[in-house]
Amino acid sequence: MFGRLAAVFVVAALAWSGAAQGEATKFKKGPNGGTEVSVSGHPIEFVYKDVDIIFYIRDDDGSPLQTKGMKGRAVVQDGGKTTTVQLSAAPPNRLVGKVQSPLGPKARIVMSTAFSAGGHSHTLQARFAAD
Repeated sequence: MFGRLAAVFVVAALAWSGAAQGEATKFKKGPNGGTEVSVSGHPIEFVYKDVDIIFYIRDDDGSPLQTKGMKGRAVVQDGGKTTTVQLSAAPPNRLVGKVQSPLGPKARIVMSTAFSAGGHSHTLQARFAAD
């Protein structure tokens, strides 16, 4: 009896922790030609060109989310190296940064940011591949 109860508790805790982190779902093509995921109802699109990495962030209604004053970071794993890129706001709804060299085809990127809007605080984390 105790073993089953413990197993149910562990499964529930894992499910809750994934939801609390705002796991990205539904990879698709975004309006700017990049990969888009939805995190806690916020579409985030990742686009890269040369050494520039760009994250377009939209509000839960699909409108551009103002990024003024927002900061974030991207952890990039590429070619056996892991680097952290600081992201800064760029009008109207972008967080941008630069990597040291163009991304390879197997690069993995995790973007995270936090912001407050409409009396609510949000922490968003999205995972992307440079394929």
